[in-house]
Amino acid sequence: QLQLVESGGGLVQPGGSLRLSCAVSGFPLDFYAIGWFRQVPGKEREGVSCISNSDGSTYYTDSVKGRFTVSKNNARNTVYLQMSSLKPEDTGVYYCAADASYYCTQSKPRPRVSDFANWGQGTQVTVSS
Repeated sequence: QLQLVESGGGLVQPGGSLRLSCAVSGFPLDFYAIGWFRQVPGKEREGVSCISNSDGSTYYTDSVKGRFTVSKNNARNTVYLQMSSLKPEDTGVYYCAADASYYCTQSKPRPRVSDFANWGQGTQVTVSS
């Protein structure tokens, strides 16, 4: 059974950095595209970034381009989201999600919740002074 576990969230000041991890178990990471989503209370969960399994192609939503970097380590079955120059509007619960069919590319619209079949439990990120 595929399982995803996020870690690395916390409280950080504006301008600071955090690295989120998504540990995948049950199946090899290279079977799946991995997406990162963010949700704040009262709003829909939104796609932030993703990385494809086939060629490592990536996607970033406009608000995080140049500040966030997604990467993966297949040997460790882990995907990372390095977040820098954090802003208060980056606050939210961050989820990673996996899908065997999705392809991440900047030329497509933002990933949707319905594009991904498997989800982790989320990790809270709070950007505040």
